[in-house]
Amino acid sequence: MSAAIASAAGHGVITVDTGFQRPLFDAAYLVVENGRAAFIDCGTQHSIPALLAALDAQGLAPADVDWLILTHVHLDHAGGAGALMRRLPNARLAVHPRGAAHMIDPARLVAGATAVYGEQEMARSYGEIVPVPAERVVVAGDGHVVDLAGRALLCADTPGHARHHLCVWDARSRGWFTGDTFGLSYREFDSPRGPFILPTSSPVQFEPEALKQSIRTLLARDPAAMYLTHYGRVGDAQRLGAELIEQIDDMVRMARAAQAGGEGVHARLTAALADYYAARARAHGSALSDAQVRSALAIDVELNAQGLEVWLARG
Repeated sequence: MSAAIASAAGHGVITVDTGFQRPLFDAAYLVVENGRAAFIDCGTQHSIPALLAALDAQGLAPADVDWLILTHVHLDHAGGAGALMRRLPNARLAVHPRGAAHMIDPARLVAGATAVYGEQEMARSYGEIVPVPAERVVVAGDGHVVDLAGRALLCADTPGHARHHLCVWDARSRGWFTGDTFGLSYREFDSPRGPFILPTSSPVQFEPEALKQSIRTLLARDPAAMYLTHYGRVGDAQRLGAELIEQIDDMVRMARAAQAGGEGVHARLTAALADYYAARARAHGSALSDAQVRSALAIDVELNAQGLEVWLARG
């Protein structure tokens, strides 16, 4: 668990390191407008001290938070929502229509994650996952506008990573809060060319064509900034979006090639993905060694392979 890190991104947007897994890996965002605040994503229960510290650093109290907006309900984004809402007496929670039921009754989320990780790892990584009262949940369909003290935060349906995914457009910063729709960009991969990026196809609802269309939807507003969960604010959105779409097509080809080889699909696919991302990092001018690249992306390679395999299995 890392120490809390918060940094100002401008336009009243503060990036908060939730401390999940390692430093500069998992971000939540605090948006401040006219003395009122919204969190966009929240990390896990263990992230709550960092979130409240970021709020305090802005001279605000928990009662000044009007909204918690979730991009989707995967636990690294939303696991702490119920516990955080207990600390925010005036806040409402905005979530995609497909995710609302999981916030009101997280039993299926907990059961599914526990089956994968086990109870001990669930407690270590995510803490307690508690429900949000139904009367505090606002269903945010495509086009829904969250009003933060007169600042409009527009929710857009962006499937592809998950069917319960939304992104949030903030006209003030000309930026999207992208969750996982606009991929992963870790700061240690930055080079003179700018940010390095790769898609996230983690299980279980990866849909490549939907994800490419969602990326195009985001790019259509010609954004000045993308606020990624993994990790932080990036510019150069048009280049990064084109690279994401290219990579999604390449990843699909690799998955089909691995499937065509018969048994051992997972091993072939993880090896192919690791080689591919390492080659792209070298071409990008990353200062990391090949071994460092592979180590930094090991979790993402595994999750992307799993997501691609689930997609293959659906036919």
